[in-house]
Amino acid sequence: MPVSRIEARKGFDGEKKRALTEAVHGALVEAFKIPEHDRFIRFVEYEPEDFVTPQGSGETYVLVEITAFSGRSMDAKRALYQTIVKRFEAIGVAKQDVRIILYEVPKENWGIRGGVPASEVNLGYRVDV
Repeated sequence: MPVSRIEARKGFDGEKKRALTEAVHGALVEAFKIPEHDRFIRFVEYEPEDFVTPQGSGETYVLVEITAFSGRSMDAKRALYQTIVKRFEAIGVAKQDVRIILYEVPKENWGIRGGVPASEVNLGYRVDV
């Protein structure tokens, strides 16, 4: 049930945006073991002057923010970061141009399935991977 956002400067075409979105989703399925159908990813673009990036970064600099339930192991997090970077590199984004921030939120702080705390719902998959 992660919620992801990819942020970048304008300039990626539709095909590349879809590829980046699929790369994040595929990495979440692989590393966090989420169900394939569990997908919520936004792609947000900015004018260059509205997206200031670190010195030395390229035009394809991308920020990926993922909000997920707390509970994943450090190994799962490491696998997620490395898998996203590897998949982005295959699409043409240099690994030094990828920043990933993971926000972990306790299940009781998510209202899902009609306003029920996620801590009270059988998710159908494990979070402690």
